[in-house]
Amino acid sequence: MLETLSTPQWSAAAAIVALAYFVRGITGFGSGLIAIPLLALMLPLPLVVPLIGLLDYIASAAHGVKHREAIVWRELLPLLPFTLIGVGLALYLFKTLDAVLLSRVLGGFVLLYALYSLLGREPSGQGSRLWSPLAGGLGGLVGTLFGTGGPFYVIYLHFRGLHKSAFRATIATIFLLDGASRIIGYSLSGLYNRDSLLGVLIGLPLMLLTLWLGGRVHVNLSQQTFRKAIGILLIGAGLALILR
Repeated sequence: MLETLSTPQWSAAAAIVALAYFVRGITGFGSGLIAIPLLALMLPLPLVVPLIGLLDYIASAAHGVKHREAIVWRELLPLLPFTLIGVGLALYLFKTLDAVLLSRVLGGFVLLYALYSLLGREPSGQGSRLWSPLAGGLGGLVGTLFGTGGPFYVIYLHFRGLHKSAFRATIATIFLLDGASRIIGYSLSGLYNRDSLLGVLIGLPLMLLTLWLGGRVHVNLSQQTFRKAIGILLIGAGLALILR
């Protein structure tokens, strides 16, 4: 599959990976939201999602979990059983649903998330822990299917009112545990093959370089402008996936 890509397609894929992890280096998240819908315009989703999932996990592991003492386990642990259920359901759907249908569903999700990021407001107040089954289940399901489950965890922890240091430590731990369960699931389901592993080997140096650059560059844009730019990019990617 990868051998059939033309030189312009290889260049576009490299630019997408570079942009995705440069943004992640700046913001700490978002690589999957950018890379997966754009790469899915050229490559099958069952190849793209496990590939980026492994690169994302390496990025998370390389960054590590800072301030482990700040992890709020009472908020994290209720999510995990439902995350695993979501992962299992997603792996079943991966095997049974048509790849084109999956791509269009991904396009719809990306479009909705882009509109939310452009128009939505940060949640206020403190929500109930009873939302953990929904957040964990959707995080595992959407994360495994499309590599973009992070927003559900982020919204839930915001609703729970975690302070900044506790939020960062807890969300980083969730990403590591969620990512590990997805990679194990992809492996057991046979979704890692020669093409996906070759893609990881090719993309790894570029990912590490742009992640490092993003973490050190000063972007002369306001957070609101930056968020709008990414949102507009995702709207375009979502529409392209739906209409392809």
